[in-house]
Amino acid sequence: MTNRVEKLERLRAQFGAADGGTIFTEKYQRIADLIFSEGGRRPAPYSGVPTLLDAPQRQAYDLADTQVALFGVPMDLGVTNRNGSRFGPRALRSIERVGPYNDALETAPLHQMAVADIGDVPFRSRFDLSQSHADIEAFVTQIVTQNVIPLAVGGDHSITHPILRVLGRDRPVGMIHIDAHCDTGGAYEGEKFHHGGPFRNAVLDGVLDPDRCIQIGIRGAAGYIWEFSTLSGMTVIEARDITEERLPEIIATARDIVGTGPTYLSFDIDSLDPAFAPGTGTPEVGGLSTREAMKLIRGFKGVNFIGGDVVEVAPAYDPTTNTAQNGAQMLFEILSLMQFSPALPSVGCDVTALEQA
Repeated sequence: MTNRVEKLERLRAQFGAADGGTIFTEKYQRIADLIFSEGGRRPAPYSGVPTLLDAPQRQAYDLADTQVALFGVPMDLGVTNRNGSRFGPRALRSIERVGPYNDALETAPLHQMAVADIGDVPFRSRFDLSQSHADIEAFVTQIVTQNVIPLAVGGDHSITHPILRVLGRDRPVGMIHIDAHCDTGGAYEGEKFHHGGPFRNAVLDGVLDPDRCIQIGIRGAAGYIWEFSTLSGMTVIEARDITEERLPEIIATARDIVGTGPTYLSFDIDSLDPAFAPGTGTPEVGGLSTREAMKLIRGFKGVNFIGGDVVEVAPAYDPTTNTAQNGAQMLFEILSLMQFSPALPSVGCDVTALEQA
């Protein structure tokens, strides 16, 4: 009894007057110092203008001292099934609390990197798919020429092709692609730039190296149209072969395939099982759980990522907002990886404080 009383008194003395920003473990106090202001105060997550991951706003033409640019691509002219992913960026911006600390990677990315939400790609037409792709390419070029890493929120998966056309302009890049579908199909009804074929197009454009490309989570009844993946040299990991026990092996395989060269990370929300992400255009049962997806992404710490995206969130089919919540979480995980990428531009901010903690 005496010991319990003494312990309670010690806890009261240590924690009774402490605010939320006062933490007694040195490692975590360094994190709190980045996030909390005086008196343990933080901005309310539900107030102000919503942005992707609550990042500060910047203009695309002025990204001085910015390392990673988050931006929306509200375009779904390339869908072959249900539309609505044009509202994906707005849905992810409405998610009021993701992060700020990534416990697995031990980083607070928005506080340790210079990150900004630079708004949406300004489309000249809501009807013209090819013109929309040209608009995406021009917008991403503006980001990359300022030595900033682009991190996009779609929109349908066709948006990745024009992004790769920018990032692979000087040499083809590698890719880690997490999806239910390979997206290497041919033309449908005279249109080859739909969301089911961006990576065939990127390889044929010479901007994506198929030998440095791995596709993870593939499933569904359309495998017969994805022969381009295997015939071109891509590695395909089907969802039925993914287990908790095999995840370390799959991560190691992916890291070996992409190596140390420049690599893109593309995450289609339909890689998740519809139990976790019903709000998407082409749902496929038998997919990844959120825990499996997070373990996969976190396993790529240190890969030389030069860009990434989260695509195909269609909030009209997402009555609980779970899909948008999970999409925002995956965006946060990918952003966290950028801190450890050799490609991260240096702007003089401290990105090693937590690693040293």
